[in-house]
Amino acid sequence: MEIFVRGYQDSDGDGIGDLRGLIQRLDYLQDLGIRGIWLMPITASADRDHGYATTDFRALEPQYGSLDDFDELIRQAHRRGIGVIIDYILNHSAAQHPFFQAALHSESSPFRDWFVWQDPAPVGWDIWGKNPWYPAQAGDSSHYFGTFGPHMPDFNLRNPAVVDYHRSSLRFWLNRGLDGFRLDAVPHLIENDAVNWNDQAESRRLTKDFQDLIKRYPQRYTVCEATAEPKAYAAPEVCGSAFAFGLEQHILKAAKGEPAAIQQVANYFLTAPRSMATMLANHDIFAGERVWDQMAGDEARYKLAAATYLLLPGTPFIYYGEEIGMAGVKGLPGDEPLRAPMSWTPQISGFTSGARAFRPVSPNAVTHNAQAQQRDPASILNFYKAMLKLRNSHPAIASGAYEHPQVDGQTLSFQRRLNPQAHDLIVINYGDSARSVTVHQLPRRASLLGSYPSGQAALRTDAAGQVSLSVDAQSVRVFRVKR
Repeated sequence: MEIFVRGYQDSDGDGIGDLRGLIQRLDYLQDLGIRGIWLMPITASADRDHGYATTDFRALEPQYGSLDDFDELIRQAHRRGIGVIIDYILNHSAAQHPFFQAALHSESSPFRDWFVWQDPAPVGWDIWGKNPWYPAQAGDSSHYFGTFGPHMPDFNLRNPAVVDYHRSSLRFWLNRGLDGFRLDAVPHLIENDAVNWNDQAESRRLTKDFQDLIKRYPQRYTVCEATAEPKAYAAPEVCGSAFAFGLEQHILKAAKGEPAAIQQVANYFLTAPRSMATMLANHDIFAGERVWDQMAGDEARYKLAAATYLLLPGTPFIYYGEEIGMAGVKGLPGDEPLRAPMSWTPQISGFTSGARAFRPVSPNAVTHNAQAQQRDPASILNFYKAMLKLRNSHPAIASGAYEHPQVDGQTLSFQRRLNPQAHDLIVINYGDSARSVTVHQLPRRASLLGSYPSGQAALRTDAAGQVSLSVDAQSVRVFRVKR
């Protein structure tokens, strides 16, 4: 579960979520079937909301709590079998960071070479429609580099002292028992020139260096944000796991019944590492609106999208509120529509005991909240629970190979197999009408025992390893394959 701490649960009535509030909700996450949580930036930041403009890499955002609260979160999560990773920003700091302030005001500062400078600014640069070189002072010819804007200057990661600082900061958190990191924006660690600025070989080597440090601690995990070449960054020789950007749009379009997208979904894990991190949406608007808004409130197709990525290979990341169908807040700038307070109840009192929250609540909180959805057997929340139960109880779905994808019209079938005793067949009908499909390349004369939905009659493959079955419109069927 990807969690925005500010938006998850307020424990002290100030209208801002905090670590103590998150601890109060760990039982909910355990009941849902969550095995790990990723906390968006919790370190001290200049904006106290977005969080990616870090002012201290070894201190918590004061509004979120103390290091004692952090340690208690780790203990309580581990008691429930839940790992915890946090966002870590390697590429840049906040402009308000003391190191950058020292570098900004004195060319003789020991921190000057911790950042990237040119005098005068080079020409020909364009990153996402902007010149990434910013004057140190008004009218000054000296310029600093900021991939993401003047408020977040890039570190000079060619400087060994900077790399050592990040290594030490990573160890600071790992030594507290943290289970790993989501490494932010790793293709941007090194820029060579105005043409060769994105995803340079040096950036991949640095990413591997940081992964190696993290993995020296037992049972630790890294996942990278790498929009340029996600599959390459998921390789063991780079990050080990990376978000499968692009797949989420194919899944959402497949859930709407688009045949070309269904084929794209079927093909994806034929070449992608099973270590990919999958999702439907996240905290960044460039990855799409809230799933509820992208699916225009169509709950049947919403569930098809959820089933697809929760049953495919990869490590699925659920964005908080996705499991209850939270809608985005309209009319807010940037990423803010995606980062509303969690809809625990129809009222804001489920999130905070205070009079108001830091941001308006989701517009569908009255109907789509955790309290109401827990009571409704047909809710989105209970569907997520069912899919996660399959994933957590079927080793082949959790970590098995991906085999024999088959697209028949608007129907997708694929097999997940860990060994002859752990073998599952998944069939999803994205169409508006029931379909009869014949699935090939199954074991000969094998039994198919229905796992989802409940009450299915057992089936049997023929001497050629085929079986014919009927799949209701917009539905999912899962079978255990027994030889």
